[in-house]
Amino acid sequence: MNEIYYSWSNGNTERIAKQLAEKTGADLARIDTAEPYKGSHEDVVAQGKREVETGFMPKIKPLDADISAYDVIAIGTPTWWYTMVPAVLTFLTTHDFTGKTVISFMTNGGWPGHVIKDVKANCKGADFAHEMQIRFDSMGKDHLETPESEIEEWVEKVKQELR
Repeated sequence: MNEIYYSWSNGNTERIAKQLAEKTGADLARIDTAEPYKGSHEDVVAQGKREVETGFMPKIKPLDADISAYDVIAIGTPTWWYTMVPAVLTFLTTHDFTGKTVISFMTNGGWPGHVIKDVKANCKGADFAHEMQIRFDSMGKDHLETPESEIEEWVEKVKQELR
């Protein structure tokens, strides 16, 4: 399995991605924008809102992985304005998921929005399994609100998918 994720401010999505990769033995690759976000947290939030509202897809750096070599791909994203971050949208629309199983997960601060639905809409030809939403505190910090036992149960389901 290959696991692809994007994480920005507090590293919450990265934290979950690394936990999943460690427990499943998945390869891990991070999506990064070609032009990093700059400014204060408020500046980036405002830019992210504009990008989501306009459907902007930033250029992303090449991944350290060839996803065509994998049958199962986990994709993780934080929630930005009720959907996936624009960099993940860029990734999804520039790769072919035909015949692959996608395990999507998202992190949020209490407003999950329609992230999973949007990921599914942009992974043409994929099958989907074990989607998960993981909540952190609503103040944009790194305090995990979803019980760790729920995350461990999800990880076990993903491990079963790989057998």
